[in-house]
Amino acid sequence: MTTNGRYRVIIENVQPIVDNGLHPAKRTIGERVDVTAAIFSDGHDHIRAAVMYKKGKEGKWTEVAMKHTSNDEWIASFYLNEKGEYFFTLQAWVDHFETWHDGFIKKSEAKLDLKVELLEGVVILKKLSKNNPELISVTRKLEEAKYAQAIDLVKDENFSALVRANPLKEIVTEHGAEYSIIVEPVKANFSAWYEFFPRSASLEPGKHGTFKDCQRLLPRIASMGFDVIYFPPIHPIGKIHRKGKNNNVRATSEEPGSPWAIGSDEGGHKSLLQALGSLDDFKRLIAEAKKLNIDIAMDIAFQCAPDHPYVKAHPEWFMQRPDGSIQYAENPPKKYQDIYPFNFESENWESLWEELKSVFLYWVDQGVKIFRVDNPHTKPIPFWEWVIAEVKKKDPDVIFLSEAFTRPKIMASLAKIGFTQSYTYFTWRVTKSELITYMDELITSPSRNYFRPNFWPTTPDILPYHLQYKGENSFILRFALAATLSSNYGVYGAAYEFYENKPITDKEEFVDSEKYEIRHYDWKRTNRMTDIMTMINKARKENKALQSTWNIQFCTIENSNLIAYLKCTDDLSNIILTVVNLDPDSSQSGYVQLPKVKLKLSDKINVKLTDLITEENYTWAQEWNFVEVNPNKMPFHLFKLTVQESNM
Repeated sequence: MTTNGRYRVIIENVQPIVDNGLHPAKRTIGERVDVTAAIFSDGHDHIRAAVMYKKGKEGKWTEVAMKHTSNDEWIASFYLNEKGEYFFTLQAWVDHFETWHDGFIKKSEAKLDLKVELLEGVVILKKLSKNNPELISVTRKLEEAKYAQAIDLVKDENFSALVRANPLKEIVTEHGAEYSIIVEPVKANFSAWYEFFPRSASLEPGKHGTFKDCQRLLPRIASMGFDVIYFPPIHPIGKIHRKGKNNNVRATSEEPGSPWAIGSDEGGHKSLLQALGSLDDFKRLIAEAKKLNIDIAMDIAFQCAPDHPYVKAHPEWFMQRPDGSIQYAENPPKKYQDIYPFNFESENWESLWEELKSVFLYWVDQGVKIFRVDNPHTKPIPFWEWVIAEVKKKDPDVIFLSEAFTRPKIMASLAKIGFTQSYTYFTWRVTKSELITYMDELITSPSRNYFRPNFWPTTPDILPYHLQYKGENSFILRFALAATLSSNYGVYGAAYEFYENKPITDKEEFVDSEKYEIRHYDWKRTNRMTDIMTMINKARKENKALQSTWNIQFCTIENSNLIAYLKCTDDLSNIILTVVNLDPDSSQSGYVQLPKVKLKLSDKINVKLTDLITEENYTWAQEWNFVEVNPNKMPFHLFKLTVQESNM
């Protein structure tokens, strides 16, 4: 029999862990870690528990006492303020000092004789009092005091505080396993993305855009408050089977083709489309963007046009068909004749993996720190786990965004094995109940520990039905939701800013898609959306409560067209209340309930509100308060709350 029968405490259901510790949980610098567990023992003895955490395998353990919440559930919280890998484990034990003290108080209230109990207390104190002057002094007083004085001494609040501060740590149950937490840069959890095609960046109609044109747009995008600019692929575009306008299988000689059909006689994944400019131009763009606190995110699409150099040099990396042709990409009934997928079941898979890794490393060397990965769910998950780890050995700050609109378990697996952020189903969550249910799923399910959402209202591939042929109010309210529900969000740039809303009939796709043609935007023009993007991004940067996805609390509001939610910092020094009208056409009103417990409000409520968009001021003096949202004025309220000190 190997079990030591003296260990009585059980530790179960430890969080945050991912797949029983197979993968690390994720946090970013400055985020709070809540460690929870079910901890219990036989009988009625008092239990104590602690979390031990350290940075790196060789770090020194820091101990944080756990608190009992309810029904044998325990929690301890701490903050991790440096990047890197941390480890934590748990300890729990029966605290005979606290058990004795609780029993002593109950017996005293029952007027029982406590002479033996006093002797027991002295024995326990002597165990604890080594090298502790305070405990040595208390022990001596208890030994020397007369019976009544000794009872008063033990019942005194100072003695109770001493018991709480000095647990008797004997026969400690060690959880055994050490679980890891990866702490990543702040931008992993807080970013605002602006996507545009560099070839559409020219100020002159009919002219192909360049990296120099993109550089001229930097001040405009920076002034709007975005901190990531995402480019679709900027590599040479295949000339064989090039797609034309609206995915026409035949392109004219003047049509540019899809950027996702990568590779030609100009080069492949480590080359740039010559029409965009040189490598020096691209590196200069990265450097100038960095001066404005903007990172350039690069699209990585591991697929090849038929004339990609890989096809000739490594035909074994592709699926060969019986007729001697190479299998092009398909998603029946869709056909992508301009794209050859890699065959990851190739016998030469190791050389393929190494080459694809070198693509990432090459662009990291050029200064790229963020990659948006196209369709990662169509490549093996073990490959992504390996290649992301390899890239992070070179630069642990590299961010990977998974563009996988696919089945939940695959999206989850990609996040677990290393993707920093993930596209989500937000694009299709429209009603109040859908939005609340989805947010609750993201923040309360186990995925909170590995899946960081990035909300996009549209993408070049997706024009959802609820935005088709809709006006600016619909676009604004969806933008407001994306930017305030999630701390990471993105927009399909000028197309969203200027309300592009025309679809292919009966499809969630843009007609005249920019994927197949060069667009001209009036980059000097601004509109209502431009201003709102600017104001919301400013509010996000100035209000820490908006810099987390995980602190949301939905508020009761008696109107199905109004959704209200609160975000607060842990210390309540920053409180934001967002109320969005989901009806783009009509004014909606209702009464919103302030969460009194969360805000530590007394019965005398005095809350000041400032709308950060309209700059209007209000005072609320009760738990339920009337709000009205007129979409033609502004489809949402973004309130900053100040709770008067008498309530705190």
